[in-house]
Amino acid sequence: MNIRAATAQDAPAISEMLQKLVAAGKRTARADIEFVRENYTDNPVGIRCCLAEDEKGSLLGIQSLIHATEGNRYETPVGWGIIGTHVSPDAARRGVGRRLFECSREAAIEAGLSKIEAFIGKDNIVAQSYYERLGFETFRHTDTAVCKVWTRES
Repeated sequence: MNIRAATAQDAPAISEMLQKLVAAGKRTARADIEFVRENYTDNPVGIRCCLAEDEKGSLLGIQSLIHATEGNRYETPVGWGIIGTHVSPDAARRGVGRRLFECSREAAIEAGLSKIEAFIGKDNIVAQSYYERLGFETFRHTDTAVCKVWTRES
């Protein structure tokens, strides 16, 4: 498995993978190329978008890490990071998420972040368990989500 930073040229492949997640009923948000560029590869508050590929170069998953800025849609405290993980339905349970977090954790440390928040659908037990295995702890709840936070060790 190859882990690397995503570029704008990866937007079509990321969009295609996200559309597979929509078709599988595992995603309801937009998945078009413009959305990918705005939110992942060319996000002005982006820190790093990591992607995982298999040995043939097929996309297995992505993980985005952005700065929480004033007025962010998740209401994550300003100065923290916001993380999002998307693994291809063809690659579930293969360690993709754990490998992606190694990349994002490194980016968070380089960016000087002390905390990262994951905003997870309250019914998405698989994602909640994933983040808990990585050391994220429940920080707060909203009407629609469980928010878990990772805290950098000093």
